[in-house]
Amino acid sequence: MRLTTKGRFAVTAMIDVAMHGGNGPVTLAAVSGRQHISLSYLEQLFGKLRRSGLVDSVRGPGGGYNLAKPQSAISVADIILAVDEPIDATQCGGRENCHDDRRCMTHDLWAALNDHIFTFLSGVSVAQLVTQQKPADVAVMKDHRPAPKMPVGEPV
Repeated sequence: MRLTTKGRFAVTAMIDVAMHGGNGPVTLAAVSGRQHISLSYLEQLFGKLRRSGLVDSVRGPGGGYNLAKPQSAISVADIILAVDEPIDATQCGGRENCHDDRRCMTHDLWAALNDHIFTFLSGVSVAQLVTQQKPADVAVMKDHRPAPKMPVGEPV
């Protein structure tokens, strides 16, 4: 599988929009700032995500992007495919011509791996990834010692 920066950034940006979209559209500038992804690169990715029906855009002041479907209905595979990222571990891109224009001996192995990867990524939703980002409840220890007393009349 050749998962490049394009697919990784698209998944990251979609999680960001899902996490911050509760108060209205999320601007790509905000995503860019939080995730350290180039704004122009995000604009290209979100154009593809919009055309694939995964996000909706809102123009004007207060505009930005919202998820077009519930978080649970968008899989990682949907995102990767939307940005034209191939999920393919074969050397030939599935054309069966990698060994002197013939099928190589390991083609079936890599094609089966493709199927497993696609099945796995199809089973992971944006909602699951958002849930993983929320910090777990952590017990916080409090300092119960009394605060030190300041001498009377001295400047603070």
